[in-house]
Amino acid sequence: MTLSAVATRYAKALADVTTAAAGLRPEGALTQLRAFEAALAASRELQNALTTPAVSASRKRAVVARIAALLDLSPIARNFLFVLIDHRRIALLGAILHSFELIVDERLGFARAEVSSPRELTETQRGAINAQLERLTGKRIRMRFAVDPALIGGVVARIGSTVYDGSVRGHLQTLGQRLSTER
Repeated sequence: MTLSAVATRYAKALADVTTAAAGLRPEGALTQLRAFEAALAASRELQNALTTPAVSASRKRAVVARIAALLDLSPIARNFLFVLIDHRRIALLGAILHSFELIVDERLGFARAEVSSPRELTETQRGAINAQLERLTGKRIRMRFAVDPALIGGVVARIGSTVYDGSVRGHLQTLGQRLSTER
């Protein structure tokens, strides 16, 4: 089984628990686990201690329990980290959280859009793009924005494998293709 498949399995299990539990919402779990991930990324020693097989699982659990207490993690988040420690999957935490975000968005009816424009967009422009993409997809949209100076004007939105090209460059390419086929 590939690492991404393993990460997806853990992410699905976490999504099942957080959507069924009354105490911790998926967004809260994500926030808490991202805080732990940041603490892990900030310390090379901590990374080594939690990933090396030379340290026993009970000692790793004790370290995670201390950090969980400092970060005020919920029992669900703490126990999830314990499961990762017990199964030697703590190194996959970042990939698991990425898959978790995608799974939760899918379950809640959200689609993720990557929107590129030649310059930073205003809030009004972002709102208009969001409304248009929601009409096109029939889903609520979570957008991430990027500036692409190679674009002359307009925007390019990518949702999954579908690309909505409203850029000047895209229109010029389409026009060029039409003109070359009409000869």
